[in-house]
Amino acid sequence: MKILVLAGGLSHERDVSLSSGSLAANALMAGGHSVALVDLYLGIESERDIFLDGDSGKKYSYQVTRQEPDLAKVKEENGGRDALIGPNVIEACMGSDLVFMALHGGIGENGQIQAVFDCYGVKYTGSGYIGSLLAMDKDLAKRIMRQSGVPTADWCLAASEDADAKSLISELGLPLVVKPCCNGSSIGVSMANDRSELEAAISAAGRYESRLLAEKKITGREFSVGILDGRPLPVIEIKPRSGFYNYENKYQAGAAEEICPAELSERSAEDLQELALKTHSALRLGGYSRIDFILDENNGPFCLEANTLPGLTPTSLLPQEAAAAGVCYEDLCDKIAKLAFKAGGQPRAKSRICNEGIVLK
Repeated sequence: MKILVLAGGLSHERDVSLSSGSLAANALMAGGHSVALVDLYLGIESERDIFLDGDSGKKYSYQVTRQEPDLAKVKEENGGRDALIGPNVIEACMGSDLVFMALHGGIGENGQIQAVFDCYGVKYTGSGYIGSLLAMDKDLAKRIMRQSGVPTADWCLAASEDADAKSLISELGLPLVVKPCCNGSSIGVSMANDRSELEAAISAAGRYESRLLAEKKITGREFSVGILDGRPLPVIEIKPRSGFYNYENKYQAGAAEEICPAELSERSAEDLQELALKTHSALRLGGYSRIDFILDENNGPFCLEANTLPGLTPTSLLPQEAAAAGVCYEDLCDKIAKLAFKAGGQPRAKSRICNEGIVLK
C-alpha cells in the first residue's frame, strides 16, 4: 500500500508523535509498503514524490527529549502560523491509500482530524471522530465508564481559572491527582497531598488548558491493557523507578520497569482484560487502543483513561504487549494498517479475549 504516516502537529505530545511516526514508518517500509512521514503542522512543499520504499536505504528517526516541546517556538519558526493543518497535507492524504495515524494529543486525538478525513473520504487508522472525542475528554470518558459499569475514581471538573483548592478538598478529600481535561502523556499532571501542593497542581494544569480534572488518588499497582482487533493483549505492569509515571518516566529508556505479561493471577488478568474491552466498546473505539488501570489491593481495579492512539516509541507499552502475544513490531504496524484499510478507517470491535496470541490475517 501507499501509506502516509501522519505525525507531529501542534500538540504538547509533538515529540512523542514524531518518534512513534518514525518507527512506524520504518516498520511499514520494511513490510513492503511505500511510505511518507509527514508533519501535520509543518506540511510539505508538494505532495509529489514524497513516498519511500524499503529498498531506498533511508530510515526515519526522532529522539524524545526529557521535556515536552516549546510550541511557541515551533510556531515562531513557522511565521506564527495558527493553522493546525500545514500546506498540502490534505492533498497528500487524499493521494495515499491509507493514513497511518501516529499523532498524539490535540487535533490528532480529539476527533478533529478524523472528522476532516471523513469529509474527504480518507481512510485512516485508529478510532473515528466520535470515539476519539469521547476518550480524549477525560470528564466525558469517566462519565461513560461509570455509566457502563467500569470503576473509575471519583472526580470533579473545574475551569482552571476558577478552581479552588478548598472546595476540591471539601468535595474529594486528599490526596488528589490534578490533570488537564484533554491532554495526554501525563503532561500537566500533578499529585497533591496537601493544600499547598493542590494549589500548585491547579496552576500547573492551568498552563495547558482552560479545564482541569481533580481526581481522588488511588494507590496501588499500575497496569495497562492493549486492544487489537477486538482482542485484549496480555496485561503489562508499569513500575516507575522514581515518582509516578510522568512524561519523563514514560519516554526515557530505563526510567520505568515494565513487566509483560504482568505477574497476576489468571483471574485478575482476565478481569482487567474484560474491563479494558468493556471500556473500549463503551467509548466506541476502533481497531486498537490502550486502557490504563490502577489496581487497589482492597477495592479492585480503577480505570484511569483510554488511549485512542497509544504510543509506538521504543519504550511504549502497546508494542511490548503485542510482542508478548507473539506479534513483532513490524507485524503490529502492518496489522493496524490492514485493519483500517479493510474497514474504511473505523474498524468495529470484536469481543473475544485472547491470551495465547493473535492470528495475523
